[in-house]
Parts: sequence; C-alpha cells; structure tokens
Amino acid sequence: MHNVTLNNGVEMPILGFGVFQIPDNETQAAVEAAIAAGYRHLDTAASYGNEEAVGAAIKASGVAREDLFVTTKLWIQHAPTGNVQDDSKRAFENSLTRLGLDYVDLYLIHQPLGDYYSEWRAMQDINKEGRARAIGVSNFHQDRLVDLIDHNEIVPAVNQIETHPFHQRAEDQALMIERGVQIESWGPFAEGKNGLFTNETLAAIGKSHGKSVAQVVLRWLIQRNIVVIPKSVRPERMAQNLDVFDFTLTEEQMGAIAGLDTGDSQFFDHRDPAMVGWLGGRRYN
Repeated sequence: MHNVTLNNGVEMPILGFGVFQIPDNETQAAVEAAIAAGYRHLDTAASYGNEEAVGAAIKASGVAREDLFVTTKLWIQHAPTGNVQDDSKRAFENSLTRLGLDYVDLYLIHQPLGDYYSEWRAMQDINKEGRARAIGVSNFHQDRLVDLIDHNEIVPAVNQIETHPFHQRAEDQALMIERGVQIESWGPFAEGKNGLFTNETLAAIGKSHGKSVAQVVLRWLIQRNIVVIPKSVRPERMAQNLDVFDFTLTEEQMGAIAGLDTGDSQFFDHRDPAMVGWLGGRRYN
C-alpha cells in the first residue's frame, strides 16, 4: 500500500475504506471483511451513526491498533452549553468512546458551517495532546480553507472533498499543494451518477488494462496523489478496489479522463442556502 506523508509527518494510506451510508447493523461485518481483505485505513464520522460498529470490527479483527489508520469527523456543534470549544471536545470524547479507541489518526471538521473556528481551536488542543495524530477539514471551498489557515496555528493536514471524474477539483488541489494540505476524495464513483460505470471513455481505458471502470477511477485518483476511500459491502468488490497498484494509466489516458470534468457537483452545493440550512439543522453527539 502506498502512503502519503501529511504536513506533520504522519503517514496516511492513499487508499482506504469508507463506511458512509452503510447501515449500522451491516457496518461491523463490512469493516471486518475490509480489514481481512487488506484495508488498513478506515473512514467514519459521528454523523454516519456507525462509529460503534467500526470500533467493534477493529477489536474483532485482531490487527494491532498501530497498524490501522482511523479517521472520524466532528459534526456542526450547536453549543447547548454556550461554549463550542468545550462541546467539540465532548463530541470527540463521545466518538472515542463509540470507537473504543484511545486516539484517532485523523479528526476532521465535517462541514464548513457554524462556529468552526472554535471547533478548530478545540481540535488543535486535541492534536497537541496526541489524541488525534492529525487534524483536518472536509467540504471546505478554497476561500474558507485559506481563511482558516491564515488565522490559526495549525494548518489542516487534509481536506476531504467530493472528487471524481465529473468533478475533478484540479484548482482546489493546486491550492492545497501550495498550502501543504492533502486532498482526499469522497464519492470517488459519484455513486454511479451521470452514468459513470458505463462511461465509454472509462470503460475503454479499463478494457485496455483488463480492469473495471471502478479500478480505473481509483487508479486515476491515486496517480493524482489523491487519497481515496471507496465503499462497498461486497467482499469481492473490496478486493477489486484494492487491486489497483499493478497498472499505470498513460498520459493520454489521464488526459482523456480530464476531459470528463464538468466542474459541477453530482450531489449538492455547500454554498446553497437551502442546503446550508438543512445541514445546520441536523443534530449529533
């Protein structure tokens, strides 16, 4: 497994296993299967409602804790106590308890909404205490990422954003490289939207390598040095998604995939007032 080195020296596997939208009652079995298949990077979140199942799978796996890279995420804090920093630290403790872990490898602010500056100050403390080896953000557009960096002590190690062939985020990645932030893809297959799995360009490239469209997409992301966390509940697909290190896309093939970019989200816009209101109204922790 190839690793990327984060801005604080922490090594992060470039390919991991995500559990978004896996029902809680199916998560433990899925994660156990993923670990058995060879995944050592696991990505969950408080808002997914399955941290406890992820933790149970880690415990059942028998794999040493130090051999796993575990990410979870902080949801928007609504500060019932009036102190977002305290509530953020309490939310982190709740995540650790559900996971059954003493620390996580990466802790992310899940949404660029609410008082995320106070959340970040809490996360800086958690990082300094060693209970989150690295801290970062998710879904931050370029302007908010720069503003957070310029007014805080610790530069986010990661920004996890929607990244796939139809929304390639080249400008975002260029800024992150400049600022020392690792880009990580969520939704690498766009959940099959826009006909991704039957796309003629991706299928033709896959045929030339004896690989599936999904494998081509993962290889394309990895060659761009983008961390990626595909999800599956099927062991054969988990194994297939790991089998992407024995071929290389040519410059011509990388260029052909670049031509698929629409520049638009296949899901939702974090700057849409209706979406901001919906996200802000959700409660966790």
